[in-house]
Amino acid sequence: MDKHLTDTDFLKYSRQITLDPNTAHRHLLLSEEDRKVTLMKKHRPFFRHPDRFTKRFQVLSRESLTGRCYWEVEWRDFVCVAVTYKNISRSRDETGFGLNDKSWSLDCSPNSFSFYHNNIKTAISAPVSSRVGVYLDHRAGVLSFYSVSESMTLLHRVQTTFTQPLHAGLEFGFVGDTADGNN
Repeated sequence: MDKHLTDTDFLKYSRQITLDPNTAHRHLLLSEEDRKVTLMKKHRPFFRHPDRFTKRFQVLSRESLTGRCYWEVEWRDFVCVAVTYKNISRSRDETGFGLNDKSWSLDCSPNSFSFYHNNIKTAISAPVSSRVGVYLDHRAGVLSFYSVSESMTLLHRVQTTFTQPLHAGLEFGFVGDTADGNN
């Protein structure tokens, strides 16, 4: 775990993430009070919105993330769990989480985890679990991803300077992929 953090600290900083329907790609179905998302084969009718992702199957959190916070995501198949600035592009190839300098992404697949930032991949050697935890200390510039099962295993830690408020993000690869932040 992060230096000096205990399980109690994570609980203290725990928060639920609500997804923003105005950012959701048209093939993403939000449910359970906008805390669960599934990639659908057919697009859903959404009104046009300048915040909507149009190139990739992505969605952002409604709330911005500042201070210290921790959240968990239960995922299935192929999901990217990300933290990003809100001003990430919505319609270009480089909108993919982790493919630019505005986002940090943990790519989760049935066989492996990988971390991406600024289109640089870091392979992670750790057992795969279907639940990941994200810890952010905005002021200290700390972002940590954990594999969560009976225990918490640190997957990747970033030390940087965040220049804007951040948002949680999710990206999907295949029809039927899901992520649930109801934890």
